[in-house]
Amino acid sequence: MKLHILNRSPGVSRVHEQALAAMGPDDRLLLIEDGVQGALPGLAGAFAAIPGRLFALHEDLASRGLLARCDAAVQTVDADGFVALTEESEQTLSWY
Repeated sequence: MKLHILNRSPGVSRVHEQALAAMGPDDRLLLIEDGVQGALPGLAGAFAAIPGRLFALHEDLASRGLLARCDAAVQTVDADGFVALTEESEQTLSWY
């Protein structure tokens, strides 16, 4: 399993399409920095192909005032959860 880390919002960049295309059936995707905008209900649909494998960093959601607006399909993880996802993964790939 690989962990894909995305820091760009699907509202302003198409890099999420490349990340999704590169994902295997067990891979996970973590939204960080401005990428957490993809956790909003209006943008989370871009990740419908990976149900149960989409995560967003709690601290980045909170710092942008988006925590309460996070789509129910997105799992939030804190910094410790980020570390746990990395430890569970064979490899991490960053998408910028």
